[in-house]
Amino acid sequence: MISIYQEAMGRDFGRLQPELREYFGLHAESGLAGVGRGVFDVAGCTAWFARPAFRLTALENAFFPEYNSDVPFTIRNYPHLDPFGRPSLTARRELDFGTALRIFEDTTSLQDGVLTDYVGRHRRMATLLTCTATREGRIRMVSSQTRIFAGLRLPLPDVVGALAYVEQWWDDATGLFRITTRVVHRQLGTLLVYAGSFDYTLEEFDGVLPEGARPDRWEARV
Repeated sequence: MISIYQEAMGRDFGRLQPELREYFGLHAESGLAGVGRGVFDVAGCTAWFARPAFRLTALENAFFPEYNSDVPFTIRNYPHLDPFGRPSLTARRELDFGTALRIFEDTTSLQDGVLTDYVGRHRRMATLLTCTATREGRIRMVSSQTRIFAGLRLPLPDVVGALAYVEQWWDDATGLFRITTRVVHRQLGTLLVYAGSFDYTLEEFDGVLPEGARPDRWEARV
């Protein structure tokens, strides 16, 4: 068995830095989960007008209205099969803004060679996730084609919705992973950012999501 990222990226996966191949190489039969701890140099909602909406999405463990520097965070990555039998990876992030502890959770699932990222504790928002290797061996991820599951499946054109851009790499100088993320609306500009560094360790994992990482609802539709 190979990871969902390796299967989706094909040969491009082999162009990633070795440390990234290990990070993104976990799969449901690996018997391992990953735990990262670090500090975001900056994190949060940069657009004041979007903060009321992000206060609502924060209730769903999806995005957050705060904006601050030097924000401690943890990330836990669990490879598993979702209830529909799809190879998946569930990530749970905790960001400590001092005034609030925010959780940002999602599950990325592979179906027919395509990655779908389901966001929030009810997994009511999904995006198409595209991963590529840069010339330097970094991984670049773009989330697009947002759709909302509120009874009906409601696709949002990219011209209306927002796109998320993520780049992650291994920094030899510090011995840490670095990540930068921007959520950008085509008309309104940058809505959310986080960028920082973290260490990462692997631990034994039996493939069963711990209670704190399980969503309140699963979504089968893509």
